[in-house]
Amino acid sequence: MGRGWNFLERLTEEADLTAQPLPGQPIVEIAGDRRVLVENHFGVKEYSRERITVKVRYGSVCICGCQLELLQMTREQLVIQGRIDGVTLLRRGER
Repeated sequence: MGRGWNFLERLTEEADLTAQPLPGQPIVEIAGDRRVLVENHFGVKEYSRERITVKVRYGSVCICGCQLELLQMTREQLVIQGRIDGVTLLRRGER
């Protein structure tokens, strides 16, 4: 998967197609301060009412807030709701 992804990423940058995500690339959508949708995830790494960390292709996405709950989870996407205070991308090796 590594070499093929590098080629696709370079092609996307050169063709200026950055507005469209690559297949399998994580997509995070924030709806106000109450809901977060994460697509193309690899599961939940950490779960509490104040912090939910979701594994993605190149690290993890951390959602912080209050009264957080995992509303829906499928193989393709998950929905988190509660009062969202912040969403952070943590690349591999960062904490």
